[in-house]
Amino acid sequence: MVSLPGSTAVAGIGATEFSKQSGRSELQLAAEAVFAALDDAGLSPADVDGLVTYTQDTNQEIAVAREVGIGDLTFFSRVHYGGGAACGTVLHAAMAVATGVAETVVCYRAFNERSGRRFGQPDARIGGEPSSQGLEMSWHVPYGLMTPAAWVAMFARRYMHAYGVTSEDFGRVAVAMRRHAATNPAAWFHGRPITLEEHQASKWIVEPLHLLDCCQESDGAVALVVTSAERARDLRRSPALISAAAQGAGAGQLMMTSYYRDEMTGLPEMGVVGRRLWEQSGLGPADIQTAILYDHFTPFVLTQLEELGFCGRGEARDFVAGGGIEIDGRLPVNPHGGQLGEAYIHGMNGIAEAVRQIRGTSVNQVAGVRNVLVTAGTGVPTSGLVLSAE
Repeated sequence: MVSLPGSTAVAGIGATEFSKQSGRSELQLAAEAVFAALDDAGLSPADVDGLVTYTQDTNQEIAVAREVGIGDLTFFSRVHYGGGAACGTVLHAAMAVATGVAETVVCYRAFNERSGRRFGQPDARIGGEPSSQGLEMSWHVPYGLMTPAAWVAMFARRYMHAYGVTSEDFGRVAVAMRRHAATNPAAWFHGRPITLEEHQASKWIVEPLHLLDCCQESDGAVALVVTSAERARDLRRSPALISAAAQGAGAGQLMMTSYYRDEMTGLPEMGVVGRRLWEQSGLGPADIQTAILYDHFTPFVLTQLEELGFCGRGEARDFVAGGGIEIDGRLPVNPHGGQLGEAYIHGMNGIAEAVRQIRGTSVNQVAGVRNVLVTAGTGVPTSGLVLSAE
């Protein structure tokens, strides 16, 4: 029997410069991030025998291996469901290392999203594909419900109705994320905080979501080196131990349109992940010093706080309004600025920030960090991590 908690670690992190016009292909971006992560760990391409990425990444593992100079691979894997895959890549890598299938695995995600292939654009064709996803999409795509923003807006409207939440409550999340990004030199919105008034004045995308409720588009890439805890202790940086890693899907799960459940004001898939993380790590919400919550849209930050047990149902708006997610709050959320403020690299940049928090090297370092919770994309089958200091 292999025990995952604490037996593996993230030993290296690397990223490209986050931009809106990289001028480089997604393969070049991926290779740059992998080189940076290996250098951070003090390793070479010859040390890597495993690669994990997303099904939606355009770069095949063998292409990245050739570009970087990685030799034989004993393990490679692709994780499904878009942003929900972020922490799942680390889970797959950790399982491979813990079971002896691979010794050192690199997880990566590359985006040429703004200047190249636009991500999340409407595509009416998906509603007619002869597949399970095509069947699902055929229920709503022909009627114009075609984008992630529109899907989340439907959920958000129901959440507002159930708990008396307002657009201003969503806006406070955006303001906090931009405040954190403003002091992060790596963030695209470095030096550019916003006010609640500016959030409210930003254009509608799909009511009740304003432009500033939606994450940005970014070019860039992030890579993470996963190896055994024992080996990580001998490498260049202090390790971030993987105390727990989980994936989860809820009953009646669909792709961001799970409108047919009996109850539509929560994120059951995140509840599945949260329960597994607490069980596996032996920790609970009170043991977490900072959280990296997937913030592709502001309403899902509120519901994640509730699903994960940091506050009760319908109480997240008061938690946020009381400063709970600020750097000096009860649970600092996304000290790097998140995907609303730093960059949208499908959540992988959030895992890198969690490692920095464990190391004590973040530009917005939270005091006394021992355990960091990280979540992946919400509304889809998702994943999560608890990273810990030794």
